[in-house]
Parts: sequence; C-alpha cells; structure tokens
Amino acid sequence: MTRPLIGISADTRPYGDETAQLVIERYMEAVIRNADVDAVLIPARPDLIDPKAVAARLDGLLLTGSPSNVAPARYGDASEGNGPFDLGRDEMTARLIAAMVDRARPVLGICRGFQELNVAFGGTLARDLGDEGRTLNHHAPEGVPLAAMFGHEHDVILTPGGILASAFGRERLTVNSVHYQGVDRLGEGLSVEAEAPDGVIEAVSASPNGAAVLAVQWHPEWQTDRDAASQGVFQIFGRALRGEPATSPEKVP
Repeated sequence: MTRPLIGISADTRPYGDETAQLVIERYMEAVIRNADVDAVLIPARPDLIDPKAVAARLDGLLLTGSPSNVAPARYGDASEGNGPFDLGRDEMTARLIAAMVDRARPVLGICRGFQELNVAFGGTLARDLGDEGRTLNHHAPEGVPLAAMFGHEHDVILTPGGILASAFGRERLTVNSVHYQGVDRLGEGLSVEAEAPDGVIEAVSASPNGAAVLAVQWHPEWQTDRDAASQGVFQIFGRALRGEPATSPEKVP
C-alpha cells in the first residue's frame, strides 16, 4: 500500500555567503520511521511556491522546530522581539496551515511549529520562558553542548480525556524542554493537551474542518529511538494520516 506523503517545513539559513533551505535530519528520520510516511521538504519561499498548490498534493504536514522565532508582527505585537527571524517561513507555514485545514489534512507541530499553529489560530506568544527567575526554566543554560541542551527536562501533566492522555494511558510524561518562547494567549479552537507544572501550555490539539491538528512544545524527534512516548507522538500522526483514531487498541507505551 502506498504510504502517505507529507510535507516538512524548511528553514531559511545562512550557508557561507549564500542562503540555504534546511531541515535537520532528525525531524525527517523520526517522522518517516515512526509515522511510516514518505516526505518532501517545503522551502520557505512563498514568493516562488504556491502553498495551496503544494497542499493539494500532500496527505499531511509536519512543522519543525527551528532556532528562529515567529516574528511578533504575526500575532499583533508591535515590539521588536527577539530574533533571529525567518519571515519567509512565517508566511509559508501560515499559508500552508490554512490550506491543510481547508483540505481537512492532519498537521503535526513541534516547538516552533507548535508556536506557529497557536499564532495561526489567533493566539499570541510569550518570549521569556527561559528566564532564570521563573519557578521552572524551560531552556538549559546558554553555552551548553547540544546533548545537554536537549537533556534539559521537566514533567508535563496530560489533560484527562485528551488525545495524548488517552493514547499513552498516563497522567504525566517527562519531556525535554528547549524553548524560550511559548503560548501567551491560546489560539481560538485549540484544546490544551498538556501543561508544565508552572502552567505553561506544552501541547495542544484541534480538529477544524475535520483536520487532525496536534502540536507539542517539546522535541520528540530528539533520540526518538530511546523514548517510546516520543515514538508515540509520531505514531498518533501516522494514524491520523490513515484516517484511524488517535488511540489504538494497545496503549502507546
């Protein structure tokens, strides 16, 4: 049977004296292996590519994490904000989200993708969640190696009866925490799937127009093979792509 075809959002990154469209391989590998899909990369070039035309060819969409932040103007904030920014990606993903929802196709968001979905649904973002003055730091200290950055963890509390709680059969998960920005005002129509102990929203879901939308603030693509719950996030997406319920007869470990 033909595997579902998904699009994966790319970033605009410097490459020497030139510019590259880039997707970190761990996103691609984690979703292909665990959701059992084929994938194409979608450049952040809405000036060259029609998002609606691309969406018409896709069964689903993965919005990846990124070092860049969503520009504050996208959610009505006139302040300068904290870069780096990727305005091409902001525009491309906003239009892709609208097109996928219009076609009732599943969307999975991770970190920046989680924030993009909140903004697409009319929400706003907070920009100081890594501050050391908070009761819970959501980012490792500056300057630590990559493994230590992704090794920064805390628990999240799953919403009873939600997609994640039902799929995992658990009340809590331990997740990595690698973000400075997060949800300020929740987007209209989004349901909270998980919260950190300090009340920061860590996962959301929605079904606008019948589209299965799920997003997490953490990074399930990081060392996915070592964590059954991370695998489970992509498996839920894979089931949505095939029109199957989010939960299977056997709970995700």
